[in-house]
Amino acid sequence: MPDFDPGAAPEDPAELFLEWFTAALRDGVSEPHAMAVTTVDGAGAPSARVVIMKDFTPEGWWFATTTTSRKGRDLAGNPNAALLFYWGAQGRQVRVRGRAEPASPERCAADYLARPLESRVAGLHGRQSEPLSDPADIDRAADEGRERLERDPGLVPEDWGLYLVRPTEVEFWQANPDRRHTRLHYTRKDADAPWERGLLWP
Repeated sequence: MPDFDPGAAPEDPAELFLEWFTAALRDGVSEPHAMAVTTVDGAGAPSARVVIMKDFTPEGWWFATTTTSRKGRDLAGNPNAALLFYWGAQGRQVRVRGRAEPASPERCAADYLARPLESRVAGLHGRQSEPLSDPADIDRAADEGRERLERDPGLVPEDWGLYLVRPTEVEFWQANPDRRHTRLHYTRKDADAPWERGLLWP
């Protein structure tokens, strides 16, 4: 497992995330950009799923989904979200809590149009998380979606969403074979406040 000296960590967790993410890429971690996204519905019930990190900027983490999906509906009612990266080969986790903000329509459109064809086809279904009575309906919807995109390559569904999670908490978790894991916790009151940091008991 890699060494981790929390005393030498940067003041901004964004810098440390880039260091760890770059190390995951360098070491050949499988799908290092996969992250669990947890949202809560109106009753406070959580839902978690793994999605792909679309981008990472100094402001936070980006992911895409339809606004009509369960994720999108949850975030419309409660923008609080949690993210989790797990890089088991390195014994590392990165845990994030913050608020998810929808991107501008222009940025949402750019994200959709940059996706591979079959990803755009799937994005046209507009029925994510709805009950499915016949699996053949997926094939029919996909065929219809491809035809629509052939007729109009610049088509962007109205419910396509891109979200930025602005963090208020970020934890870097480094495993240790003797179970004395290192947990470095960054926290701030809001997205514009300075970061404070400290260690947590494993």
